Amino acid sequence: QVQLVESGGGLVQPGGSLRLSCTPSGSIFSVGARGWYRQAPGKQREQVAGMSSTGRTNYAESVKGRFTISRDNAKNTVTLQMNSLEPEDTAVYYCRYWGNGYDYWGQGTQVTVSS
Repeated sequence: QVQLVESGGGLVQPGGSLRLSCTPSGSIFSVGARGWYRQAPGKQREQVAGMSSTGRTNYAESVKGRFTISRDNAKNTVTLQMNSLEPEDTAVYYCRYWGNGYDYWGQGTQVTVSS
């Protein structure tokens, strides 16, 4: 069973930065889309960043200019660089890999932005 493992979450002060990484535990097609989602308490899960197999990116309006998604196709990993973090960014962050015939989610990593 393939699993996605996130790392890099934690507690950071407002204005700080974190870098999330997502690594598959098994073999997943390198062709496909990648994305990062988050879910705050009492709110629905939302996509914050996505990247197509061709490298096209999209971002939620609330994170544009602050977050950057990237992927390493050779290692089949995806990262989310988060800068200028705000308390409103506090949530559990999930990575997702999906494509033709597959759709995998990570278990989530907590990001807390607080002074």
